Amino acid sequence: MTTTASALYSQPLLLLGGAVVAAPVFKKLGLGTILGYLAAGVLIGPILMQITEGEEILQVAELGVVFLLFIIGLELKPSRLWQMRRDIFGLGTAQVLSTGLALALIAYETGLSGWRGAIVGGFGLALSSTAFAMQILDERNDTNTRYGQRSFSVLLLQDMAIVPLLAIIPLLAQRPPEVEASPIVDFAVALGAIAALVVAGRYLLNPLLRVIARTGAREAMIAAALFVVIGAATLMQLAGLSMAMGAFLAGVMLAESSYRHELEADIEPFRGILQALFFMAVGLSLDVDVILLYAWIIALLVPLLMLVKALILYVLCRAARSPHNDAVRIALLLPQGGEFGFVLFTAAAAAGIFSPAHASLLIVIVTLSMALTPAAAALAQLFLKEQDEIEEAMDEDYEGAGADVLMIGFSRFGQIAAQILLASGRNVTVIDHSAARVRQAATFGFRIYFGDGTRLDVLRAAGIEKAKIVCVCTQKKHVTNAIVDLVQAEFPNARLFVRAYDRIHTLELREKGVDYELRETLESGLVFGRRIIGELGLGDDEAMAVTDDIRRRDEARLQLQQSGGLAAGRHYLHSEPVRPEPLVKPRREARAEAPEGPPRQEAGGTMTA
Repeated sequence: MTTTASALYSQPLLLLGGAVVAAPVFKKLGLGTILGYLAAGVLIGPILMQITEGEEILQVAELGVVFLLFIIGLELKPSRLWQMRRDIFGLGTAQVLSTGLALALIAYETGLSGWRGAIVGGFGLALSSTAFAMQILDERNDTNTRYGQRSFSVLLLQDMAIVPLLAIIPLLAQRPPEVEASPIVDFAVALGAIAALVVAGRYLLNPLLRVIARTGAREAMIAAALFVVIGAATLMQLAGLSMAMGAFLAGVMLAESSYRHELEADIEPFRGILQALFFMAVGLSLDVDVILLYAWIIALLVPLLMLVKALILYVLCRAARSPHNDAVRIALLLPQGGEFGFVLFTAAAAAGIFSPAHASLLIVIVTLSMALTPAAAALAQLFLKEQDEIEEAMDEDYEGAGADVLMIGFSRFGQIAAQILLASGRNVTVIDHSAARVRQAATFGFRIYFGDGTRLDVLRAAGIEKAKIVCVCTQKKHVTNAIVDLVQAEFPNARLFVRAYDRIHTLELREKGVDYELRETLESGLVFGRRIIGELGLGDDEAMAVTDDIRRRDEARLQLQQSGGLAAGRHYLHSEPVRPEPLVKPRREARAEAPEGPPRQEAGGTMTA
């Protein structure tokens, strides 16, 4: 094998090996896989000098960011994107402008650059890392939270802002560009490319995917997915826009397609590998000499950058009426520089706005700020205020809700009941007021929505009018009673199956006339006791007979308590079965034989279990 061929295979092996080792180690340490990829790139490149073509690898690896934005676009239907317009064009624009101007002013006043370089550097540093932030949100299952959606809105505007920022570089260049195109022509070309992509996504892509799917050729479907992403990205690049924007628009156009999930599954492996390669390439391209030469400046500017961005983000989020906790989380999730900053700084250096050394300094600052992001995001916990969980929970989005069964409350009791329903092939819509529980349940594939079951608008949005049975599985008695009262008042034909807290609660629910109620510990306690007497030597049939006897006598006691109060029916609490006589007698015979008073004194007073 020739030396060239050996190098052709050895470099990918080094990169793959570095990713395989670094990602699990850094994830285990709680630092995140992205930081692991960066560290592997620095070790392989600048330190060990095994790979020196970091910039060339970076050009290919940028496809990882392109694929990431395509997958993000698949999750956003145009209607939902329109709903986010205020956060995208309001909060996002305010963040880019205010942060960019503040950082540009700092760069100019400190003499780090002339006014041209200060503008490019300031606005380049104002951009945050979409890949970094989205991966942190994904790892925490916070993508669909209120602060996660607002963070994404800011990131999306930043990704779109790279287009005008790249466009002003020729205007700021000290030497005029060789070919000066008309801005009107450039705008018309860009608008035409976007229109062509929208038309293709609406009228051409779905029929194409349908034809390919009918053939059953799996590899053709994967090729089609890659063609759609790279084709859309290339079209936008030819029109003078960013490849990432093209991929994102393609994803949005296919968000309502029936092939959305298959496309996402086909693209995901490529996205993961190329995104890992992207961050390793960033590490490979670091200039160690620049770090050593400007170490004191870097040590000052990296925390200053993150502090300025975090403060501005916090103030803007609070002005946009975000709760304190959400504003803190957003501020400490997005204080880093972004991957598009690398593109902007490289283009500015090529145009002569600042020197290659200056560009390397900015890239080092961005990279180190990325490396500190997991620590900054974790630091957010120190600044959070204690507040009701519902105040910092998710947006209420009930798209796709509506099933035969509506379950309100998804704690331990509801989770077990839902498994029975799903195993029987029944659809169930679940709502819960705990954001943490919603996020956790969503990771296991449950169809669950955030919402307060005591609100009429939430019940309507969750599809209560379509439900054949409403299951109230909340934990607190007063909440359960409030939901039951609301459903009975507004939806009198709804069948109510309710989780009861204890015996007293059961009697309250029966008084309300629910269709079915069950004390949360009754059946589990019966099964537990049956297993004990089985282990003590009682046969299975006899143990089951004892259990059934207890269940029947418990029901008889409840019926007496409905009319006679909690102390009624105490004689049903105890029995002294004598084998081989039957353990269970008919209810009338049992009542006739039972004494009026209790056969023995109860030590614990009135039993309410």
